[in-house]
Parts: sequence; C-alpha cells; structure tokens
Amino acid sequence: MFKAMLNCSSKQLVVSTLCTLVVMCSFAVFAPPVDAQEFRSIFNGKDLTGWRGDMTRWSVKDGAITGTTTKERPLPYNQFLIWDGIVSDFEFKAEFRLIGENNSGVQYRSQAIEGSGDFRIKGYQADIHAKSSYTGMLYDEGGRGIVAQRGQRVVVTDKGEIKVVAKTDPIVQEDLAKWTSIEIRAVGNRLVHSINGKVTVDITDQDTKNQEFKGLLALQIHKGKPMVIQFRNLKIRNVVSKK
Repeated sequence: MFKAMLNCSSKQLVVSTLCTLVVMCSFAVFAPPVDAQEFRSIFNGKDLTGWRGDMTRWSVKDGAITGTTTKERPLPYNQFLIWDGIVSDFEFKAEFRLIGENNSGVQYRSQAIEGSGDFRIKGYQADIHAKSSYTGMLYDEGGRGIVAQRGQRVVVTDKGEIKVVAKTDPIVQEDLAKWTSIEIRAVGNRLVHSINGKVTVDITDQDTKNQEFKGLLALQIHKGKPMVIQFRNLKIRNVVSKK
C-alpha cells in the first residue's frame, strides 16, 4: 500500500510539474524578451511645454499636470492633453489622483479624430475609474468600448471576439483621491496595465481591423460631472522585441 501511495504521489508530482512547465512556456510565448531604454521624464514639473490641449482647462498645480471641469463650464465631449511625441512599443509610468464623480484615462497608440472638435482622439485607453472592475481596464475610446475589465487576461481574435482566458491580480477597491501609480506596457499586440503595482488587465489584441501599433499618448478629462485629475512623475521608455 505504501508503495502504491508513493507511485500515486510521483504521478501527481509529474503532472504538476508538466502543468507548471506549460504555463511557463505560455508566458514565454506571450512575453518575448525585450531591450529597454532608460525611463525619461515627459513632464518638467513646471509648465506644459511638450503638451498641447485646451489650456483653459489644463494647467500645472503643485507640480502636477491638472485637468479641470466645472459645473459652470461643462465639457461637450471628452477632451485630451496630447503629448508631442509618438509611442509604439513602450513602457509608461506615472502617478495620478482623481477628485469628483467622473473618470479619466491615459490614451496610447491613439489617433486624432479630425473634424469632430478640438483635442479629441480615439484608441487604446488605460481607464482611470473609481468602479473597482473598471480601474485600469482597457477601453477603446471612440471604437470598441470595453475590451477587458480589471482582473481579466483577454485574447481578442482576428474576428474581434473577446475571450477571457485567465485572471490577472485580484480586484481591489482603490482610493483614487490618493496618489495612485499607473503603468502601461505595450509590446507588439500585447498590452498590460497595472495600478499600484497590481496587474489589472493583460490583453493580446489580434483584431486586425481595430488593433493599433503606433500613435499618440494623451491624458483625458471627461464630459459629465465636475472633476479634477492630476498627473505627476510621468515617465516613458521605448522597448524593442528580440525576434
């Protein structure tokens, strides 16, 4: 009987080891090695040099980029403060805080919407939203809408089908009125967002009709209720896949 138990335990160990190897291999496929530059700042902490937007709504306060809407002057549509640069394969990190019952986000690999109002863009967005399942999700502004909610590892097929294939880090309620860290990693068609060091979404976008590989980086102020969004310590670095 003892021998049988040993044999059973050995088989379980083999199966467990094989499963672990499969998972590790799958991550290796999804995450090719990359060469990365050093992070560089894209905000000087003093003024909005290197950024463009409606400067009656954006300013620098307490060393932070600050976007504001008011009850007296609501937004007719979402607007953005756009960085004077282009992103492709990159890593971005910053801190933010959101005051008011509204939301914001960081756009990337995005495109200008011509003829539809000032400083409007469309594309990938790392969402800044107080609802726990939306905090750090992937939202396709002006396009597909919600692609992945917090806690989801998603594959979007070439036909645009959204398939949840696994989970990311557990969902927690964040206090966005406090300084909160946000990170974006976009390499090829894989997009990963993190909030306060926790992975919120992990997407492999194979939707050839809607995927984006290059475009604008921008910060959002949202139509609706009055809000204040602030960003500080904005840094970026380019990465190159080793193929």
